[in-house]
Amino acid sequence: MAPPRKHDTDVILDAARTLVLADGPRAASVSAIAEASGAPVGTLYHRFGNRNGVLTAAWLRALRRFQDRTLAAADESDPVEAGVAMARAALRFGRELPEDARLLLNLRPSDLLDGGPDVEFNATLAEMNAPLIEHLRRVTHALFGRDGEREIDAVTRAIVDLPYAALRRHAHAPALPEWLEDDVTAAARTLLTSYRS
Repeated sequence: MAPPRKHDTDVILDAARTLVLADGPRAASVSAIAEASGAPVGTLYHRFGNRNGVLTAAWLRALRRFQDRTLAAADESDPVEAGVAMARAALRFGRELPEDARLLLNLRPSDLLDGGPDVEFNATLAEMNAPLIEHLRRVTHALFGRDGEREIDAVTRAIVDLPYAALRRHAHAPALPEWLEDDVTAAARTLLTSYRS
C-alpha cells in the first residue's frame, strides 16, 4: 500500500483563494476547498482547524508575499529612492501575483472570516505591518526632518496610495498595462522629491 499523499499547503491555499475570488467568501467552505484542492477534508481540519483557519492562511500568505517584496525594496539608503522602490515593488507584486493582489485589494479579513478576525489574527497583522510602518516613518523623517501625522500621511500617499489605487483600477484586467510601473513611480518620485526639506 502506498503512503498517503502529503497535500501541499500552497495548493490548498490557492484553491481557497480561487473559490473566494470566483464566487465570494461564502463559496469557500471546507468541503469546497477540499474538493478544489484534492486534499481530504480531514487534512484541512488537521492543518488549519476550520474554514477561518484556511482563509486566514490564504490572506496572510498574500500579505506576506506583498510585504516581502516591499520590504526588500525599502532598503535603499536615499529616502526618495526607497519610496520609489517600494511603490514599484507593490506594482510588481500585482503583476507577478495577480490573484494574491486581487485577494488583498477586494477583501478585508472581516469579509472573509466568520465572526471576523480574532485577537491572534490582529496581533499577527500588527507584527507583519510593523516593519513596513517603520520604513514609512524612516522615509518620512529623512524627507521632512520630522515624522508627524501629516508628514507620514503625505509619504503614505506617494508610496502606498498611488500604487494601491492603480492596482485596484486595473485588478480585473487580463494583465496590468506595460507602462504602469513607470508612470506610477514617476508620480511617486515627483511627490517624494517635493517633500525634501
